[in-house]
Parts: sequence; C-alpha cells; structure tokens
Amino acid sequence: MAVAVRVIPCLDVSHGRVVKGVNFENLRDAGDPVELARIYGDMGCDELTFLDVSASVEGRSTLLDVVRKTADQVFIPLTVGGGVRSVDDVAQLLHAGADKVGINTAAVRRPELISEIADQFGNQVITLSVDARRVREETRTDSGYEITTHGGKQGTGIDALQWARTAVELGAGEILLNSMDADGTNAGFDTDMIKDFRSEISVPIIASGGAGTTEHFVQAVQAGADAVLAASVFHFGTLTIREVKDELAKAGIEVR
Repeated sequence: MAVAVRVIPCLDVSHGRVVKGVNFENLRDAGDPVELARIYGDMGCDELTFLDVSASVEGRSTLLDVVRKTADQVFIPLTVGGGVRSVDDVAQLLHAGADKVGINTAAVRRPELISEIADQFGNQVITLSVDARRVREETRTDSGYEITTHGGKQGTGIDALQWARTAVELGAGEILLNSMDADGTNAGFDTDMIKDFRSEISVPIIASGGAGTTEHFVQAVQAGADAVLAASVFHFGTLTIREVKDELAKAGIEVR
C-alpha cells in the first residue's frame, strides 16, 4: 500500500517571529510561531517544520523556549532545525518537544555529525536540509546543483546530489530538498531537481521552495516527492492545507 503524501507547513523563524521572503532575502513578518503552529495543527497538517533561519548565521543555538511553546500547541510530528551543531544540541531539541531534527550547515562542515546523531538517536530523527541552487557554468558541479549554507547566503562549491547520497549513507533518514532558486517565488517547485534527486536517493524526499498553486504540489509529488512543504502560501492565506490535500486526492495521490 502506498504511503500517504505529507503536507507540511514550514515556520521560518528569525528572532522569535515567523518570517518569509524571496530567495531568503527581504524577509517580512508572518506572525507568531506558537499561534501559527496551533492554527496549522487545527487545519489538519501532517507535520510541522520549524527552522530557526538566523541561528547558523548568528552562530547560536535554536531558540529552545519557542520550540517548547510550539511543541505544546501541536500533536503532530515536529521537525526543528537551525543552529544544530552537536549531539547535545539534538538531545536538547528532542527534550524540548521536537520529534525530528533538521541539520544543514554543521553537517556540511563535519559530515560525521550525521552518523553520530544516527548512532545515538536513530536515522528517523535526522532530516537533512539540502539548500541547493543551480550553478553557473564556471562553477559547474557534476550534477549542476550546489549546496548552500547559512540560510542560502553562502555557496560551498559542493555537489548537492553527491552530498545527499553521502548523507544518506551516513544515516540521514530523509532529505528536505529546498530549491534556493525557487524559494519564495510562488512559481512552482523545481520538478527537474526533484526528479534528479529521486533517481539517486532512497530515503523520503520533502520538496520545498516555490509553491504557489495547488497544482504545484501535485507536480512535485509526480516528480518523486514523498512530502510537500510550503510557507508563504499558507502563512498569508493564499492556500489552505485542505485545498492542497483535495487537489492531491483529485490527482489520485493518497493523502491523510
């Protein structure tokens, strides 16, 4: 039996407030994370992702008090990322109410962090955030995609697809694939990127970046995504969770 596709709102949090911009620039306030978490839980989302987008940039840990308050408002799986640099950081987040932990920048710097977390808590705890962008010809990688870190602000020259394969081998339980080119544009998910990663990656892929219409979510799943994640279209009332699920179901895709 097919596994139902998950619909996941993402709370990009900076300084305790939910923010959203285009390509991670020109961020605008989208509300209180605790209140939005409660609303999304009531709306029937399958999971909730909380990303402290300024933690790595500012060199600090995730805001644990906000995570605790958010976890108190939802009774669905909660993934928390941002500023996770050690096994101890993961332990604190799980203790604060997270079910899974998103890692990106610290794992790129020190890949063995993935296996350390997997050994301690299990693969199912790790969501590897892959913030990938297409690269210019002069900086070409084998796959044509490059890893970025620090909320998309820094390029690395690291091949994104090769990195995802390595991370899965080290113990990443799922991949949050965020197209930095499409992020916040509402022009649609990067379906070619999703297909390229799906052909190489065995663990679940969460598609992120670019959602603007209900049809975009269908296209992402048809390209190979196991879950679909969005922020601004939900935060600003463009779409509801139910509208997205209804469109998926209409296309013959199993939803919860």
